[in-house]
Amino acid sequence: MHASFKKLSSTAVDSLNIEIEHYEHIKTGAPHYHIRSDHDEKAFLVAVRTMPHDSTGVAHILEHTALCGSERFPVRDPFFMMTRRSLNTFMNAMTSSDWTAYPFASQNDKDFQNLLDVYLDAVFFANLDELDFAQEGHRVEFSDSEDRSSELTYKGVVFNEMKGAMSSPVSQLWQGISAELFPTTTYHYNSGGEPENILDLSYQELLDFYRTHYHPSNAIIMTFGNMDLADIQSRIDEQALNRFEKQDKQWRVSPEQRYTEPQTRVAEYGVDSDDLKGKTHHVMGWLLGDSIDLDAQLEANLLSQVLLDNSASPLRRALEESDLGTSPSPMCGLEDSNREMSFMCGIEGSDPEHAQALETLVLSTLQTVAEKGVPQEMVEAALHQLELHQREVGGDSYPYGLQLILTALPAATHYGDPVALLNLDPALERLRNKAGQQGFIQDAVNRLLLNNQHRVLYTLKPSSTLNAEKAEQEVQRLASLQASLTDEDAEKIIERTKALEARQAQEDDPDLLPKVGLEDVKPELTYVAPTSMHSDQLETTEYVTGTNGIIYQQAFKDLPSLSREQIEWLPLFSQAWTEVGAGGHSYLEQQQRQTATVGSLSAYASIRSDVSDAAIMSGYLTMTGKALGSNADDFSSMVKETWLEADFSEQSRLKDLLLQARSRKEQGVTGNGHGLAMSTAAAQLNSSADLLDSIGGMPSAKRLKAWSEKVESEGVGFIEQAMKDLYGAVCSGPDSLLLVHDDINSAAHLDATRRLWEDANSSQKVQLDWAASDSPSYWMVDSQVNFCAWAIPTVTLTHEDSAALAVLGGVLRNGYLHTAIREKGGAYGAGATQDSSLGCFKFYTYRDPRTEGSFADFEKSLDWVLQQKTGDHLIEQSVLGIIGSLDRPGSPAGEAKQCFHMDKTGRTREIRQNFRSQLLSVNWKDILQVTEKYLKNNEGSRAVIAPRGTADIANKLGLKIGEY
Repeated sequence: MHASFKKLSSTAVDSLNIEIEHYEHIKTGAPHYHIRSDHDEKAFLVAVRTMPHDSTGVAHILEHTALCGSERFPVRDPFFMMTRRSLNTFMNAMTSSDWTAYPFASQNDKDFQNLLDVYLDAVFFANLDELDFAQEGHRVEFSDSEDRSSELTYKGVVFNEMKGAMSSPVSQLWQGISAELFPTTTYHYNSGGEPENILDLSYQELLDFYRTHYHPSNAIIMTFGNMDLADIQSRIDEQALNRFEKQDKQWRVSPEQRYTEPQTRVAEYGVDSDDLKGKTHHVMGWLLGDSIDLDAQLEANLLSQVLLDNSASPLRRALEESDLGTSPSPMCGLEDSNREMSFMCGIEGSDPEHAQALETLVLSTLQTVAEKGVPQEMVEAALHQLELHQREVGGDSYPYGLQLILTALPAATHYGDPVALLNLDPALERLRNKAGQQGFIQDAVNRLLLNNQHRVLYTLKPSSTLNAEKAEQEVQRLASLQASLTDEDAEKIIERTKALEARQAQEDDPDLLPKVGLEDVKPELTYVAPTSMHSDQLETTEYVTGTNGIIYQQAFKDLPSLSREQIEWLPLFSQAWTEVGAGGHSYLEQQQRQTATVGSLSAYASIRSDVSDAAIMSGYLTMTGKALGSNADDFSSMVKETWLEADFSEQSRLKDLLLQARSRKEQGVTGNGHGLAMSTAAAQLNSSADLLDSIGGMPSAKRLKAWSEKVESEGVGFIEQAMKDLYGAVCSGPDSLLLVHDDINSAAHLDATRRLWEDANSSQKVQLDWAASDSPSYWMVDSQVNFCAWAIPTVTLTHEDSAALAVLGGVLRNGYLHTAIREKGGAYGAGATQDSSLGCFKFYTYRDPRTEGSFADFEKSLDWVLQQKTGDHLIEQSVLGIIGSLDRPGSPAGEAKQCFHMDKTGRTREIRQNFRSQLLSVNWKDILQVTEKYLKNNEGSRAVIAPRGTADIANKLGLKIGEY
């Protein structure tokens, strides 16, 4: 501990094998929570409480602008420059409803110190140049920057980001019901910013918000890992905190003023279609108690689990089986990170007139639970899920340390006890004792829901005119502004445009920032070898690693030769396989058995090209699950029962699963628009890419929609037949198993599977037959922004040029595309990447206001790179980024599974090590050679995910139109 801090407490959390130490900076009062762990990865986060009282997006725009240069690092883009000078395993900034956080993680000590220096200076000593506010927030420019008579247009990174984000009906639904549940506090507003309100934010308001909120007394500092804490605290103190005096003001969210009677609200969202049937959302929301009351939070979580966890849960069952909509709302569940918790449930795919019927259904279901309760086994199963969640070592999607930090952050934000949120075992034991008492669930339903008057019934219905009205309002706002411009005003706009262009074009001295270099890169890749292989019965691969008492099991079967139609059904089949009945149990019984026995059980199909030939495709099915080690026998039996005895005859269940799959696909379009655009572009290059696009891209969304419509007119029989047909081709049993567990549970887990799978099964890997189709390349969807992609044929992973092409992707992104498309063009993101699995190179944009201009910039980036005589620094930046991504650690179980699947698909240790060695030896001559050889003057194929009503642009680009 450094002398500038005092230690307040230290708490061991045995279930997570960590120790949480709580410190306070003596001079400013800033809290520092350190999670001591023996993990190799170190993590850091500094957060400030940000609680805006409007929807101008001030906290969000400030998050962006703070990263555009600081006192010690006066370059205009230190954040993105550091992503290229670092081996970070995570680096970002994010704005929540009541905090703004700046987290990073790295396994390299030098890199960690470098990032710490930059982040501390960015947060506490940001420059906040007015031109950066114009770039990141909003600005007006003439469409022809030299012609003051040309039309005005709005630009800005956050402005366009939020246009894209708020294109999603689910985002509008969340913001809408939150505003009604919280009529007076910060949660009433959109902290990310509503596009029309973002335009009202002034530069001075941004400065004022920064000066009042970005202060150590309002900050929360968290670290994770095995580190020299005295050194870290010394840096935090000397580089930032000791320059401040303690601030007496505390930023906090006041308790919400409670309604005295339930409320009903109706709002609209825009759709570019005259067909409005089945597009309404109905959600009921309740405001509950304080989130920092840990016992109350766990009680609310348990109630939510009991009511909504699976299809046998009483409230979810009522919603799924109702004819009032197509599926339960994505809002269903408990929100426990705000100052006060909220519980929501509802349906989507409904019509406006069903609002009262939905309310009646929900309340009557809750009344039944309040009167009759639920079986105690259902409560025990929910407690089992909470225990399993507490024990699991995560880190596969987020660095493990940051997962723990972000779990604890809401409690720290609201001056609660973040240590207790991580040390859940005592609170779970108290909950288990309460939940065992008679009438526990009945009391909770009455007290938290039925007798709670702070309730909102919120309807979000579609409008076929709203999008056009909003677009016209923006046009009129610009026209009004233009009509009021004086010559002096017009000149200021032109001068600011020129100044911003000059600032964007300036070459900052990169040596002003710290860096790691290629000399800091480990030449050897990290590889987790199997602990043992067992082939005397069913071929079994075993990994023994630190899983904290949880066991993981996967069963595999190579895909046989399948027809085109069978391949198209694969995604829905694999989703349904573990969601239907099995072993003589109905799907409802099976859902409850799963909840009581396993942490999760699901299935998916993996289809990959050959490592050396993108034209050769094969695949395998995986059934995957996890459970507490004490449940090894029941877990293994359930895997076998589900594999061999699945029942696809419950047609109502199949219909529900289809509609849920369609809903998830639709909700993912605007969030993954760039991925869908790249998939669409690549599909035009080879049959393998076309197959993957057909089952994972926009054609699959279109197919799910068509099947849903067919169900309404013809019934579910065709789905049942397709499922049974596909099941008949794969149900003979798995051909291999993967087991991951810790040493304590190794013998029991292995014995359980051996008893169940006495006979070996065999299957032969076959090449999947697929003829490419002529699919659309310009998909029009409900979005306010574009996602552009350009794909060009190249090579696969084993080719000698694959490494240089991978490095080229980073060179183009860092050296040209970021400035041209994000900073100047106003898109939220842009990049380029080599896809060696499909043998192609891809350019992409994300939440982009342009199309033609972005495609032009893609081409200009190739001219730019060919004009550079040298670029060793660009190569180093790109290689560091690739290595950081390749070396990103996962959980112990996740790393074992990843290595296994890499080997299974032919991406062996030797091939990946060879690729890594090639990466580290790429030179500028290689970059120029692959650019000229593969990309320059290659037409490739283009694709756009675009707003509706933009067919004229598709025609200009020569792209085939598809409408979803």
